[in-house]
Amino acid sequence: MDITTTIAQTRKYIKEWRSQGLTIGLVPTMGYLHDGHASLIRQARESCQKVVVSIFVNPMQFGANEDLSTYPRDLEADSRLCERLGVDVIFHPEPEEMYAPGFCSFVDMDGLTKELCGRSRPIHFRGVCTVVSKLFNIVTPNKAFFGQKDAQQLAVIRRMVTDLNMDIEIVGCPIVREEDGLARSSRNVYLSPEERQAALVLSKTIALGQRMVQEGVRDSGKLVQTMKEAIAQEPLARIDYVEAVSMDTIQPVETIQGRVLVAMAVFIGKTRLIDNFIVEV
Repeated sequence: MDITTTIAQTRKYIKEWRSQGLTIGLVPTMGYLHDGHASLIRQARESCQKVVVSIFVNPMQFGANEDLSTYPRDLEADSRLCERLGVDVIFHPEPEEMYAPGFCSFVDMDGLTKELCGRSRPIHFRGVCTVVSKLFNIVTPNKAFFGQKDAQQLAVIRRMVTDLNMDIEIVGCPIVREEDGLARSSRNVYLSPEERQAALVLSKTIALGQRMVQEGVRDSGKLVQTMKEAIAQEPLARIDYVEAVSMDTIQPVETIQGRVLVAMAVFIGKTRLIDNFIVEV
């Protein structure tokens, strides 16, 4: 395994692999890798002949008061995990490598980015679309792997690939959870022991919502209100949003019908966590 820090170094590998007719899988990450990332890497390893993991804390997708400077980083541990899982190249550029002086070209999107996380993080998805487009141009993967925990991001990237005619298969992978149900996240490290226990309210509320749908609840207002009331029972929790939206348009729905994403973002102390489930009725 090699670690590249420049676009030129990375493209040298890509050119060689392409000349040999090898398929390439890309797993874009911001590092501080956990079992959720590992599941993406394993799937990439199983379906592609070469695997690139990008590790880049993208400043463009962080707002002014967000955690860019404190976002957890551990390249040494990330490298050990990647090597153990058979990654061929880690692409780990500095911001200056990705965004040259005078950088002023962006990839933006309407519609899918306005609801859910887009409301409280208005610049977030422009940053995501821009950096992912750049990674796709640099690595030119056959397949790229993303987790369902960031369900809105997954929908946005799929739409971008379709709209811009990118010849890449986007593979969505299931949420990976801790033994007690908490969705794996690099930001879980921010939680104190008391907050870590309080954070279980997210997965418990997700399970509650799933049971309600299984039992026949189709009124999205009733579903969302019951879930909000469950979260409100936890003193350390502060709701950013709980919503039911169409999986295709990310627009709110009144009835649980078709493919519906039920998603939440909740602050536990100062840490913002997300979770969701998808149903098809």
